[in-house]
Amino acid sequence: MIIIHAGLAVKPEQEQAFLEAVNLLIPASRAEEGNISYALLKDTEKDHRYTMVELWKDVEATTAHNTSAHFTAFVQKAQAYLAAPMDLQVFNGEQINR
Repeated sequence: MIIIHAGLAVKPEQEQAFLEAVNLLIPASRAEEGNISYALLKDTEKDHRYTMVELWKDVEATTAHNTSAHFTAFVQKAQAYLAAPMDLQVFNGEQINR
């Protein structure tokens, strides 16, 4: 399983536009084959900070996502929304059931 944490610092004046764009991105990403989970979390301690938490079946699923029309459209607009470069962390993990 591939786990992605994308830290996003959003320009205050662009926050509403960012959220509208993300609200299109999330359902389209969740519908992709190989997606396990795709969620945007708002930081409770820092204003205008978010983390996109993604879980994917495998590397092939992330590759397909990264080239999808909805993701590439979001990426093209993202620079206008972001106050700093995205902080991207990628993990390879496995689910442990208890």
